[in-house]
Amino acid sequence: MTGSTRRPTGARTTENELVTRHPLLLTPDSGRVIARLFLPGEEGSQPHSRAAGIVDRVLALPEPEVDSLVADLLERFEPRHRDYRGILARHAAVVASRVPAPAELSPARALLLGACFTAEYAVEGAAVTNPSAVPHPDQSGLPSGALRLALSLRAVGEGHLSSIGFAVGVIGPGPTVRLEPRTGPLTTGVTASVEWDATRLRAVLTEHGLDDEVTRAVLGGLDSPSPEGESESEPDPDLSRAFAAVPPDLLRRPQAPGILAGIRSIAGSLRRVAFPPDSTLTQRVLWPTVASESNGMEDARFVRFTAPDGTVDYRATYTAFDGTDISPRLLTSPDLRVFTTAPLAGRAARNKGMALFPRLIDGRHLALCRSDGESTGLTASGDGQVWEPARPLHGPRVAFELLQVGNCGSPVETPAGWLVLTHGVGPMRTYTIGAILLALDDPGRVIAALPEPLLAPAGQENAGYVPNVVYSCGNVIHSGLLWLPYGIGDSRIGMASVPVDRLLARMVPHPV
Repeated sequence: MTGSTRRPTGARTTENELVTRHPLLLTPDSGRVIARLFLPGEEGSQPHSRAAGIVDRVLALPEPEVDSLVADLLERFEPRHRDYRGILARHAAVVASRVPAPAELSPARALLLGACFTAEYAVEGAAVTNPSAVPHPDQSGLPSGALRLALSLRAVGEGHLSSIGFAVGVIGPGPTVRLEPRTGPLTTGVTASVEWDATRLRAVLTEHGLDDEVTRAVLGGLDSPSPEGESESEPDPDLSRAFAAVPPDLLRRPQAPGILAGIRSIAGSLRRVAFPPDSTLTQRVLWPTVASESNGMEDARFVRFTAPDGTVDYRATYTAFDGTDISPRLLTSPDLRVFTTAPLAGRAARNKGMALFPRLIDGRHLALCRSDGESTGLTASGDGQVWEPARPLHGPRVAFELLQVGNCGSPVETPAGWLVLTHGVGPMRTYTIGAILLALDDPGRVIAALPEPLLAPAGQENAGYVPNVVYSCGNVIHSGLLWLPYGIGDSRIGMASVPVDRLLARMVPHPV
């Protein structure tokens, strides 16, 4: 299995005799690469483009040498990338303005020019970690009692840049687990902007401090109907029209250009990513596309969400990082092939680690969050996008969570209550996994907790890029077993299982 190894020993049970660690280890695969735009000289904090000189040198090469270079590039790299020639053509177009008129590039020279502004990036060059698990949309071809899982991964590459990748596992029949092969070239899909609902945009702009006369004038323009005959194919037609309708007196304000730039930036943060229909889940990589996630997309917590009418889709919160600030964002997908990614708003959506409930409760969306940096809280939303201030739920109480406590993914519904796996941080910044139980009819009430860690770093699990860490972003229950994929040392991923009935029996009443 590409990017995975098996431990030499069989499954083993931890000291508390609840958890079974399975002989499966998913490790980073440096052969999983994408082809990124590369602009030499623009990597640092004070960029100085070298594009013009590179273009001149490409144009100066004799045609036979160009043909030879391109033949070698195609032989080496075309098998590694989906639509390699198209990628090179798109990257060549980025610097096309540097080609002096009336020069005309041969097809081979255009490909060479694109290759000079392209670099391979190993999305898992440094680590894979912090997985979540949901039932895969495709359950075909499995024996009775088996379940195919879609596993999301935090893939970490050069420069510690994180993206969201995927693996596929099969659990059952019985207490068995295996990974399906991760083969074939990766794809980052095709990204496009999505039209905003004015009410939702207003909430997000307010969240970013844009609540002034200029912003209100733009939003007022969005609320007005489009002129008859306006082309729907124009880029951002409604936003462009709203900008044009801002009164001139407001535009003369010194701060107006900055406000309009901020509105345009936030409006562009609602995106749709579509992957090729013939791609497999393991070939898809959700790659940063907006400014707020330019330094990484971290720790996606996926959940299979069921609407009141029975409609099912996949949702995930993840942490966007721009190098300075973090911001939670929302992924939604009907099939794990087409994704919409959007900013979240509200006071509860300002920290890491939001985890959505898998259905509405009393007609409202609920989520776990960490609003104070060290405790788990509960927040609610009418639309799943703008979140109310959090209510305290569970704070540091025992030795293995002296520093802080958060969730390890979305709550899982059981007859006894909402089962929530937690991560506790204790002395020496040791991360362990615990569990609490929330009341089914009132998830704001903790009714029980596991008095000791469910899973703690053991043996070689104490070593890693970040030592002494086990961490998960989501789990599933199947055939009476809780299946727990977990990150080890922020570098690799293991799999554990625990009988749900025994876990619930081990929990004790939670102090009020």
